[in-house]
Amino acid sequence: MIQHQYKILIVSSAVDEVHKAETLLKESDYGFSYATTGREAFDLLEDNHFDLILLDSSLTDIDALNTTRLIKNELRYSETSVIFLIDKSNVDIVEQIYLAGATDYILKPCNAGELITKINTCLEFKKANALLRYHNIDTKVDHDSISRPLSELENAQKEMIFILAELIESISDETNTHIRRVAEYSRLLALHHHSISPEEAQLIYHASTMHDIGKIAIPEEILNKETLLSEEEFDLIKSHTTIAHEFLQNSEQKILRIADIIAYEHHEQWDGEGYPRGLEAEEIHLYGRIVALADVFDALTHKRAYKDAWSIEAAVKYIIENSGTQFDPYLVEIFQKHIDEFLLISDN
Repeated sequence: MIQHQYKILIVSSAVDEVHKAETLLKESDYGFSYATTGREAFDLLEDNHFDLILLDSSLTDIDALNTTRLIKNELRYSETSVIFLIDKSNVDIVEQIYLAGATDYILKPCNAGELITKINTCLEFKKANALLRYHNIDTKVDHDSISRPLSELENAQKEMIFILAELIESISDETNTHIRRVAEYSRLLALHHHSISPEEAQLIYHASTMHDIGKIAIPEEILNKETLLSEEEFDLIKSHTTIAHEFLQNSEQKILRIADIIAYEHHEQWDGEGYPRGLEAEEIHLYGRIVALADVFDALTHKRAYKDAWSIEAAVKYIIENSGTQFDPYLVEIFQKHIDEFLLISDN
């Protein structure tokens, strides 16, 4: 794959916002173009390729949401990421932003660290997707022409999923070992489940690493907040499930289809009190129920910005006490029977 300089289009009618964004990003190796109106942006898009668009929500000539819809509905622009710049007083449009096809948003005035992190994360995600597509093309060519075994390319895809997931984890206070442990716990539960084959358990292992991929769109200051979240902030945190679904739902890759289920449903609860859809019992896919238990156990037993680590004893007690309310009772039985294997993973 040929490396190239990423090109960013900054669209804002406020000249100071344009200059500020350029100043914050001047140390990065990006190419920039500028438009002060939506129409100017479309003129530039006609003759140029851009990897990412920074779009000010306060455009005057064309509504920014409609601009995004028009961009994403054009096949040639469909791979161009859009990040909104929005005022703090205008956060009520966040859900509409994602529905319009935007990748993320940043609150104005822009914080240098957040702006750079969001852009870098977005472009790394784009690069990872391109790499996966590249391997898929190679797989077809190799299969048709020289029948090379697929395992090497499949392993590359799986490793890229891990790398991408770790990139997402890096923006929160969770370490990349969190996703590894959750994957191990999930595989362990799956292997001991009577209805899951070893091959399916391995797919769950890889797909579970992307359970929190939707956090790519949540502001870092909220993800890493040490004090109690406001209702509005908690709603944003919860949206990582639906954001992930938007990213993954149209994939034709088996692992990513499983990842979609897991990311979308791992915060549902057996009693219907979870989110985002309030599913209950077996309405929740088994994959989601498995990762729900694995994720909570790991979260309880490790330190976060907002809490200290629980003791193993307290965490085990919590899981058992919430059998039939938060967790699938059969999975809790598996957890109890194989607790020594869980602790071995935790220790290592």
